[in-house]
Amino acid sequence: MTQMTLYSMPSSGNSYKVRLLLALQGRAYRHVPCEAGSDALAQAKAEGKAPLGKVPVLHLADGQVLNESNAILWYLGTGTTWVPTDPLAQAHMLSWMFFEQNRHESVIAVRAALRCYPHRAAQATPERMATLLDEGHAILALMEDALAGQDWFCGAGPTLADIALYGYTCTADTRGGYDMARFPRITEWCGRMAALPGHVTLDHAP
Repeated sequence: MTQMTLYSMPSSGNSYKVRLLLALQGRAYRHVPCEAGSDALAQAKAEGKAPLGKVPVLHLADGQVLNESNAILWYLGTGTTWVPTDPLAQAHMLSWMFFEQNRHESVIAVRAALRCYPHRAAQATPERMATLLDEGHAILALMEDALAGQDWFCGAGPTLADIALYGYTCTADTRGGYDMARFPRITEWCGRMAALPGHVTLDHAP
């Protein structure tokens, strides 16, 4: 291999986070789209391209493989302005990245999946959707409060924390059905993210 190869799901926020950071960094890579239920995803799994059975997966030029979206973000961001140099600032950034995977993604992304993927529709019971709506609004409220008096989640500029949180938040209204009018600071933050040079949207095809 002569360049990085990213196996990613075009509609997934987890995959989008990696594609977004690569675009913001202006880094070249080969993209292999593996949408949910596609032959490409099944083939990637069968050929061992996705060792943990899911995407995104980043294959490096030397043949090494990285799994898990936020671990990939850490690898790509280390040594750049996307990762603070101060250990305490790094810890604050990582705490938001853990929050995103442990609390945010498991609610915001799940509700979006139940609404958008036909093969998940049977799981979208009224009770479950109502619970996910309430839980998601509570999680978004925590983010809204954290942005009081600051433009970014960690420090004076954007970090990997912003990339991680943005992946599913930027479509929380259109895909997840959340009322983002309740969160003006998040809306403004999403606008700042979208204004970053090199920004691409979820539906951008590399």
